[in-house]
Amino acid sequence: MTARHLRAALLLAATVPLAAATAAAALKASHWRLYADRHRIELTPRPRRSCPDCQGAGGWWVGGANPEMEACGCWSDRPELRVRLQSVPAWPDEPPF
Repeated sequence: MTARHLRAALLLAATVPLAAATAAAALKASHWRLYADRHRIELTPRPRRSCPDCQGAGGWWVGGANPEMEACGCWSDRPELRVRLQSVPAWPDEPPF
């Protein structure tokens, strides 16, 4: 490995965690929740704290005999974004022993 390749590898190793931390902070400040593991990266919408309809609760209870929560449009109308990275191994039906 030459000095140029070593310098590029060290720069990349230092930049990737910084970029991930910056992206996580930006997403936390916005109205998205970031989840990442080795199988997938998910971006799911969160309710806005400044929403005039739900005041950041994400919805409201609809009365009746069986009350249900109705989702507010500030987050429920936005799509969930998912990127698959590595396939999840299938679980065997029975243990191998």
